[in-house]
Amino acid sequence: YDIILITTTTLIKKGAVPMNSIASEAHFRQRVIKYAKKYGVTAASNRHHRSRQAIYEWIAKYDGSWKSLVDRSHRPHSHPNQHTEAEKQMILRRYPRYKDDMILLWDSLRKSGYTRSYASLVRLLKKWLKPEIKKKTKQNLKPYMRATYPGQKVQIDVKFVPSYCVVNGEKYYQYTAIDECTRLVFREMYDEHSTYSSKDFLLKLLKAFPFPIREIQTDNGTEWTNALLVKKSTHKTLFEQALEDMDIRYHRIQIATPRHNGKVERQHRTDEKRFYKKMRMFNLSDGRAQLAKYNIKSNNIPKICLNFRRPNEVLADYLALM
Repeated sequence: YDIILITTTTLIKKGAVPMNSIASEAHFRQRVIKYAKKYGVTAASNRHHRSRQAIYEWIAKYDGSWKSLVDRSHRPHSHPNQHTEAEKQMILRRYPRYKDDMILLWDSLRKSGYTRSYASLVRLLKKWLKPEIKKKTKQNLKPYMRATYPGQKVQIDVKFVPSYCVVNGEKYYQYTAIDECTRLVFREMYDEHSTYSSKDFLLKLLKAFPFPIREIQTDNGTEWTNALLVKKSTHKTLFEQALEDMDIRYHRIQIATPRHNGKVERQHRTDEKRFYKKMRMFNLSDGRAQLAKYNIKSNNIPKICLNFRRPNEVLADYLALM
């Protein structure tokens, strides 16, 4: 017994004895086949409690190596609900135009009669065109209290307008506000980011959103507050004073944690992809005119976070109850 134990341990260390269940099952089948060849299939079936049909199938595919007895994948090569050739061609024709924005591709396909889900489209494109994509590591973040009605909390931030789309070489800034509940977005463009511009944007925001705002959230930039200045200021900024006069709560996120303003930060990346990479502006008035059209368009694009509904559709549901 000691000799057998030592020999088995040595073989396991060298990798001669498999340790996973798949290989173990294959070795078992090999032993059954050897027993069947010596005593017959019926005797092997009675001894090892396997059907005669299964043993005959193992003998048919056995080539002398236990690896030939490993089960092959049972995954079907096709299924009745797979994408048709017409759907594939429709996707491939539109993919070059919307390759950087899958939700716009899916929305465009739906208008042409495409009935598949968004997840099905993304999974298919990854299989065809981007097999090298790896899943991102999931982060375990603290639970976030979501807004339950429009205006409960609005995130505001500033984005630098990319220089490649500005013809006159001047610097411009996009102020962005997004409602956490409906994801309704309002944007305006300025030639400076200051407390004066912030106050002006706030006044325009109150007119643009069709519901009262209870709380506003920003980062700690000097265009919003003086709280982080080295020399403490004794007075509030124009933006802070305006919020106080209007009885609107003001919340500043933690320092160096832009993810706390994640909804508006994500919207800025989307605006870069959908708007600024496709436009050219000559001056501030031209940029504001184009941005106003994009404001209307963007609020009619489906969003994954809204279960593929549009911000205007979600807003209409709440306004019907208010």
